[in-house]
Amino acid sequence: MGRYSPHVVPKGTPISHALKIPLRKKNCKVTEESSLPERQRWKLEVTSSERLISELKLAVPWGHIAAKAWGSHQAAPVLCLHGWLDNANSFDRLIPLLPKDFHYVAMDFGGHGLSSHYSQGFPYYHQNFVSEVRRVAAALKWNRFSLLGHSFGGTVGGMFSCIFPEMVDKLILLEAIPVVLDTNEMDNLLTYKRRAIEHVLQVEASRKPAQVVSPEEMLQWFLKNNSHVGEACGKHLLQRGTTQVATGVSLNRDRRIILPEYCLDIVSRELLVQYIKNLQARILLVKATEGYYAVRRENDANRESIMFVTSSLKSVLKERFQYVEVPGNHYVHMNQPQLVADVISSFLQSKEKSPAPL
Repeated sequence: MGRYSPHVVPKGTPISHALKIPLRKKNCKVTEESSLPERQRWKLEVTSSERLISELKLAVPWGHIAAKAWGSHQAAPVLCLHGWLDNANSFDRLIPLLPKDFHYVAMDFGGHGLSSHYSQGFPYYHQNFVSEVRRVAAALKWNRFSLLGHSFGGTVGGMFSCIFPEMVDKLILLEAIPVVLDTNEMDNLLTYKRRAIEHVLQVEASRKPAQVVSPEEMLQWFLKNNSHVGEACGKHLLQRGTTQVATGVSLNRDRRIILPEYCLDIVSRELLVQYIKNLQARILLVKATEGYYAVRRENDANRESIMFVTSSLKSVLKERFQYVEVPGNHYVHMNQPQLVADVISSFLQSKEKSPAPL
């Protein structure tokens, strides 16, 4: 989860990005429809630029959810969920190393990447991101699929897997735990809730224009606030995370989104155990040796939370849980994707089945 400044909001639809890489040309468009249980109709627009990669726009009440896809839509589906304030480009270096007999879709969460910002007055809470996963599954007509989540995306995927256990075959957590514990945060929970509300009200009252800087300044600022991201990976995330205007570039993400602790559902140990008892998926947790161990960096020295989570997962799920450590930092899946590709590939292709849906 990167630490981003809350002061940049672009206006209009993104037309390019910070690093002067040409936009893909759209050469076909397909419209399909799907429905949620309450019969809310969807429109799915797919703009394909090449055989293996497609850009998707999924209609939602506040606009659209943007995504990109690899492989045949008839193959077994895997939904990829990016980390806090990242975007779907997070998986561009990893997915080409994974088995080709899967259909991978990487989405931009609302307010991130190329997805629409939430409507005014509609907050960015953890449960809303979980709801986005359900909306995407409905739009794509997926009844059962696997999830691959990095950092915050893994926590969203973990909660989705607890709430909709019959829909998830396998859950892959990259530098993530399925539920965030209150181990280091009990005294701060009410403060976070208060600050989250006050921040949204402050942003809504502000009429400051979007801040525009040069591509070089944007990259240096990005790397300064994301020490685990290498320069090449920083450029790649900014490719989808910025908009080019006449005088420079600005960030795409919604400035109402600021710190993950303002958004996350942080639970007790007792509640965590109850949640994971509901899991039906097989779970792979990949931990980088130089990665993050807590929501806030000042708590990284305390390994108590991840030790309790992993021991609880092993105790409850038994052979359905696998834990692997790899060298690297929090963005190992981007900086050195080959270090995680083999274990993820083996897990995806494993023949062991999750419990049949009830």
